[in-house]
Amino acid sequence: MITTTLDPISMNDVTDIENAPFVIEGQGVNALKIYFESEANKQEYLAIPVHSSDGMSGLNKIYDDMADNPNTGSIN
Repeated sequence: MITTTLDPISMNDVTDIENAPFVIEGQGVNALKIYFESEANKQEYLAIPVHSSDGMSGLNKIYDDMADNPNTGSIN
């Protein structure tokens, strides 16, 4: 597991990791344990939407156009 003590919200180094809130992203040896300065920062991080096309009609249209374009390979 990879561990980071740099709070991605405040960009401050977390020094009290015994009491700091954290999340674990991923699984196995490539999992990432991220520490936060506060529970509020952790919740803000968790509220960030994951990059995808869900609910984004403009991005869905780009994907659909590329899927139908004869110059690109299949995305399926």
